[in-house]
Amino acid sequence: MNKENSEVLFNQKTVRRHWDKDKEKWYFAIVDVISILTESSNPQVYWRVLKKRLTKEGSFQTVTNCNGFKMLAPDGKLRDTDVADTETLLRLIQSIPSPKAEPFKIWLAKVGYERMQEMRDPEVAFNRTREYWKRMGRSEKWIQQRMFGQEVRSNLTDYWSDHEVNEIDEFASLTNIIHKEWTDISVNEHKDLKGLNKENLRDHMSDTELIFTSLAELSTKQIAVSKSAIGFDENIDPAKSGGKIAKNARLELEAKTGNNVITGDNFLTNEKSEKILE
Repeated sequence: MNKENSEVLFNQKTVRRHWDKDKEKWYFAIVDVISILTESSNPQVYWRVLKKRLTKEGSFQTVTNCNGFKMLAPDGKLRDTDVADTETLLRLIQSIPSPKAEPFKIWLAKVGYERMQEMRDPEVAFNRTREYWKRMGRSEKWIQQRMFGQEVRSNLTDYWSDHEVNEIDEFASLTNIIHKEWTDISVNEHKDLKGLNKENLRDHMSDTELIFTSLAELSTKQIAVSKSAIGFDENIDPAKSGGKIAKNARLELEAKTGNNVITGDNFLTNEKSEKILE
């Protein structure tokens, strides 16, 4: 996802969201909320039935406010997903019998308040992210590398956005090209290796994997700038070249150490991640 999209946790369950900077609103994936409130094995079906019932009851406006937006699905593909802002979501929650409804409403209000804090002072978001990773047991070294990687990633996507690479699926395609070039496996294959589903791959990378990811994306950005690459097609070659630079470095390190950089370790199973040489 780009920097306007993110995932948040409610009781360790993921809720996908999108920040509309023009309207200054969060939009949340409705099926994620339904999954949490109902624990339904098929929240998509539940949502389809609920939409029909609300329409029959005369709540057509509420349903029409649930706009479709491309979000990253569990299978790693971008799919149209019905989303709702906080006001619409609160109306929908009233129609979903659940003991989790009230705690979720409180959580929803907190999410909105935190966003306003972040808009007034971006450092709040920075510190909140650090604290989140600390609570998850990440080391300071890992956190520093993760934060650096975020900055490198943002610089790259900013370049793409400013040079006519505006579609979310194009961002995802270029990212996958870079990743596959330096790792020899796709993003989804890397997630499968780590046994991940909805989780963010980078949140489960080792220090070493994060460093090589940053090298690949930093190189891609610099090559794209040197070529003044515009549009998706012109940015494919920089993506491949940037990934190849990181791949060559990976292969050299693996040859010297005898250890694989790409690891199946993740933080879900508390397995010890591979450490970079001191």
